[in-house]
Amino acid sequence: MISDNAKIGTGLLALGIVFLFLGMLFLFDSAMLALGDILFLVGLTLTIGPSRTMRFFSRKDRLRGIISFFGGVVLVMIRWPIIGMLCQLYGLIYLFGQFFPIAAQSMQDTPIIGDILRMPAIANFFESFGGGNTRRAPV
Repeated sequence: MISDNAKIGTGLLALGIVFLFLGMLFLFDSAMLALGDILFLVGLTLTIGPSRTMRFFSRKDRLRGIISFFGGVVLVMIRWPIIGMLCQLYGLIYLFGQFFPIAAQSMQDTPIIGDILRMPAIANFFESFGGGNTRRAPV
């Protein structure tokens, strides 16, 4: 059974993604991007729990991604939205890069998306993110 905190966190995560998307759609509106960042981080914390969030964001092997992601959040907050979002994008790819092949592998069984993900060029793209056969979820 999913706890109430995880349900609320999932909703906040989705709301944060919506605000981030709308902030980019409205030509990098700083207020919407900042609100999306805050909702995303609070939603992530409520979804996976505070201790797992701290453990995830304090790993030394991911220090470059952590600094880049949080530096991007700070840049968005001080109204440099384009550079901040580029830093956040780099940080997210660095932090969750090992998870992309796992997600792509699980989505290959879906009807339409699976056909697209099985194309050789796209399959090679997602395999390049992982670390070989030692992949595991980032959290």
